[in-house]
Amino acid sequence: MAKRGGFPGGMPGNMSNLMKQAQRMQRQMEENQKELETKEFTAAAGGGAVEVTVTGKKELVKVKLSEEVVDPEDVEMLEDLIVAATNEALRKAEEAGAEAMNKMTGGLGLGGGFPF
Repeated sequence: MAKRGGFPGGMPGNMSNLMKQAQRMQRQMEENQKELETKEFTAAAGGGAVEVTVTGKKELVKVKLSEEVVDPEDVEMLEDLIVAATNEALRKAEEAGAEAMNKMTGGLGLGGGFPF
């Protein structure tokens, strides 16, 4: 029986290349994460009455309210609109992060197990 590679038991002889490739991929992932953290994601609710902006770090950095939505008699509606807009902006940030990861892994599905 012929051995494959340079390791007993038939392990690939390219282990060094595989490690280099993994390190390169890790550096790319770190760079993508840093880039994502500098981006901002904006979403609106109530037909644009409430607009919020979050960063790629998922930090709320801006809330913009239209004058017509500021009704002292209906604070609850304003609160709901702020929550809705914030959740949508956070979803956009999460989606951008997942998209960047998918580009890195080539759609291999590495997040939840192995594809084989």
